[in-house]
Parts: sequence; C-alpha cells; structure tokens
Amino acid sequence: MAWEFVVLDWFQSIQNPVLTSILKFVTMLGEAGWFWILLGVLLLCSRKYRPCGVAVLLALLLDLVLANIILKPLVARPRPCWVRDTVEMLVRVPKDYSFPSGHTMASFAAAGALYFTKRTWGCWAMVLAFFMGISRLYFYVHFPTDVLAGLFLGLLCGYLGALFMKKAGNTKFGKLYKEG
Repeated sequence: MAWEFVVLDWFQSIQNPVLTSILKFVTMLGEAGWFWILLGVLLLCSRKYRPCGVAVLLALLLDLVLANIILKPLVARPRPCWVRDTVEMLVRVPKDYSFPSGHTMASFAAAGALYFTKRTWGCWAMVLAFFMGISRLYFYVHFPTDVLAGLFLGLLCGYLGALFMKKAGNTKFGKLYKEG
C-alpha cells in the first residue's frame, strides 16, 4: 500500500486551481452515474441508437450490483482520505468504502458498452472514463488499485452489457423490440 500513497501524494503535489476546476467537473459527471444513465436513456429514445442505449444501461446495472452491492461491502476497504485524514480535501469525503472506484467502474462500464456497440463513440467515452479515474486519485478519495479494478471490472460490465444486448437482439423478443 505504500506505493499507492506515493502515487496519491504525487497527485497532491500537482494540484492547482485550473486542474482542480476541470477535474471537479469531471468527477461531478460521475456522481451516482447520472451522466452515463442520462446518456443511456437518450440513446434509447432513438431507434437507430437504441441497442447502444440498452447495452449502456445493462452495463450500468451490472456495475451497480457488482460494485455497490457485492464488492464494496465485501472488501470494506477504507478510503485513503480516511487513513490519512490530515490531507486537505477539495471534494466532500465519500461515506462508502473505497474498493472498487464506483465513478471509474461506472464510467468504464458505459464506455465499454459504447465501444463494443459503436466504436467511435466508445473511444471518446473511454477518454472521459480515463479522466474520471484520474480525478478520483487527484482528490485523494481512491487508491490506484481501486481505480484499476474499476477500469477492468467496468470494461467487463460493458462487454457483458453489449453481449447481452446482442444476444437479446437475436431472440424473438429482440426482433419484436427492434421492429416496435
């Protein structure tokens, strides 16, 4: 865990008002996954992009269950700002556990679902997801391994969301859904 504090302390050393403002905006997009949920719902509204919306929302549902219902309570890892409570916090201190990073995992779940259904959009979403993970380190609310786990587990949820959407699209129900 010592190397993780070295990484977090480096992020503390580069803090400045401009970067803080940008990353506060990025991290705000990940609060409760609202940005990704809204994106999924908007995609559902278009017949052309409905499969992308279904994949995104399925990935986010898988993410919710895996991260918030199973892993966070099971692992019960304290946040770095709880361990080093003398660090000046630039965002409110989260009350739930640290592992995995929910912001990062939800972002990569949605970005992954987009990537596996609409590559170009997925690539842009991956960039936002990457900065989401960085913001969680910058604000001292997650360890690097929390963010890495969020990245990999999020991509897994994104892949499964896209896979489930594609499998459902090949069923009788899926064909009726596409026609309707």
